[in-house]
Amino acid sequence: MTSPALQEIIALLGCPAAGNPAQYLHERALAEAGLDWRFLTLDVAADRIGGALAGVAALGFRGCLLSGPLRTLAPAHLESLSPAATFAGAVGLVERQPTGLVGHITDGRGLVEALRSHVEPAGSGVLLVGTGPAARATALELSLAGAAEILVCDRAAERAAALVDALAGVGTAPAATVPWEPEIAVPERVGIVVSAVPAEARAGFSGLRRDLVVGDFALVPQPSPVVAAARACGACAIDGLEIHCARTAIDFHTWTGVEPDTDLLRELLDEYLDA
Repeated sequence: MTSPALQEIIALLGCPAAGNPAQYLHERALAEAGLDWRFLTLDVAADRIGGALAGVAALGFRGCLLSGPLRTLAPAHLESLSPAATFAGAVGLVERQPTGLVGHITDGRGLVEALRSHVEPAGSGVLLVGTGPAARATALELSLAGAAEILVCDRAAERAAALVDALAGVGTAPAATVPWEPEIAVPERVGIVVSAVPAEARAGFSGLRRDLVVGDFALVPQPSPVVAAARACGACAIDGLEIHCARTAIDFHTWTGVEPDTDLLRELLDEYLDA
């Protein structure tokens, strides 16, 4: 902060920004932490992202979140990227550092932190459905966390193969593809299933078991079909709200150095989605 009389500013840049819970969660977390910061929610057209990020830098914002197509457009306009953002080809969080604006993606770390509330991913086989930025970030983080194997499934077989090739370049967990089917079969050697596709994609599974941990990124107020199916067979289900809160906690700590109360974040997110 350049002056104690000035408030630090963080923002959400969205395309569109409406309906995003970021401001609701971060403002309450800032109040709980006793920080006199401001959070702004701003609509940014996809073709104006370069100018918007230049404005973030010029105005001295502490950083910003990005949503929608802005996540994949932002990397070209930032001074540097974290390894996860480089691997995912997308940015969800921008942090101001002395060297300029740095892009991060925390989706994968959020998923891993949510998982660790239930199971340690090290040594487990993983079935990952999806190949978008969140899925790619998740694949990297699970590989670095010591997953025994990562099986990738996507409607587009070539995208699944490309992610497997990228994981081979990391040189940690072995990876392979599995075919997309109306009911994706869960191999017996898998202990963790992660759905990182939009709720409307309707990824279904066969072979769900009680000993599985199933995570779904879909941010919906009611149990998603994936979460409902996992619960029906007695598996441990991690919904999109739990993952989102874990990611929000990481984002908040990145900017402020303060660990927020994730239970409070979950209560706030429930309130927001039920409103």
